[in-house]
Amino acid sequence: MSTGNTLLGLLATGPGHGYDLKRRHDERFPQARPLAYGQVYTTLQRLVRDGLAEVDATGSEGGPERTTYRLTEQGTGTLLDWLAEPVPPAPVTAANEIFAKVTAIIASGHGDPADFLRAQRAAHLARMRELTAVKTAPGAPLSAVLSADYALTHLDADLRWMDNAAQRLGGLAEEVTSA
Repeated sequence: MSTGNTLLGLLATGPGHGYDLKRRHDERFPQARPLAYGQVYTTLQRLVRDGLAEVDATGSEGGPERTTYRLTEQGTGTLLDWLAEPVPPAPVTAANEIFAKVTAIIASGHGDPADFLRAQRAAHLARMRELTAVKTAPGAPLSAVLSADYALTHLDADLRWMDNAAQRLGGLAEEVTSA
């Protein structure tokens, strides 16, 4: 996810200063890694340089001096282009760490892949319980519910893969050790 495009989306809701934009980001994307202040200000400077945002005002209002930014017309166009573009599906990859660990356990002979899959399944189920609690909490914000649903769907896909892998362990072990 592009930090610049995300900040453009936040600026589309109204002008804001760096601290405010970081707070809005962290509230609206609760499952994402929080933005660092330095990243916010560096990105804002780049958006201004590229004509996508501009300084709206500078003032202190009884506190430290803050610069408020707003979206430009060009920034709105860039945001609309980004929002209209479908996100490419994630590539099918063998770089998934769960897959890599199962394969390494089989290839190295260190450990039991079925035991690892059981432990991983338990970790996934625990995380799914946490996410379900987040999305069913009274007054949960829509952004938290949508984020939890997204993560739950991916965890469910991992669980289905783990079930399939557990069923195929014998064949996979022969394939890896004969290579």
